[in-house]
Amino acid sequence: MFRGKKSFLGRILRHLPFRRKTDKGTAMKAGVRFFAFVLLAFGLASGGCTTPPKKKTAAHETKPAKVKPGQEASDVDFDAFISRLRKAVVAHDMNAIAQMMTPDFGYSLSPEKSGEGVFQYWDQNNLWPELEGILSETFVKKQDYMVAPPQFADPSLNYDGYRAGIRRVNGSWKFAYFVNG
Repeated sequence: MFRGKKSFLGRILRHLPFRRKTDKGTAMKAGVRFFAFVLLAFGLASGGCTTPPKKKTAAHETKPAKVKPGQEASDVDFDAFISRLRKAVVAHDMNAIAQMMTPDFGYSLSPEKSGEGVFQYWDQNNLWPELEGILSETFVKKQDYMVAPPQFADPSLNYDGYRAGIRRVNGSWKFAYFVNG
């Protein structure tokens, strides 16, 4: 009744802001402006962030390996051997450990035991955690062996706890003993 084109009230209602029809061009322009604003804000925010500097691998590769006290500088292969041995012990990988051992591997001083039966002995006496602990120590030179812990290499300390020894056999490192006492 009042909304017709010809009525007075219809003409007034048609010109009020809440009754206006928006044309598609205006709505599209507003959407483009909003998208441009969001894109600009994101660009400013991410452009202001600094990224950490990239590592220089070339300089890192040319550095000599760190040499521990009592360890020869030429024994970089010793570090690789110890790393593999530690990983094998943590994983209880008996095949890998067996390949790294000497044939006469010593695992008990009293009574003296060597050779086969070492893994069964470690299982029965729950020595795996002790072995992991000793192998995590620093190895130092003692006669023909690299030994851990370092206290064992110092004769003034009379160390009689668990200890591990590694020696070269035919040019490669081998796990020679892990004993107590």
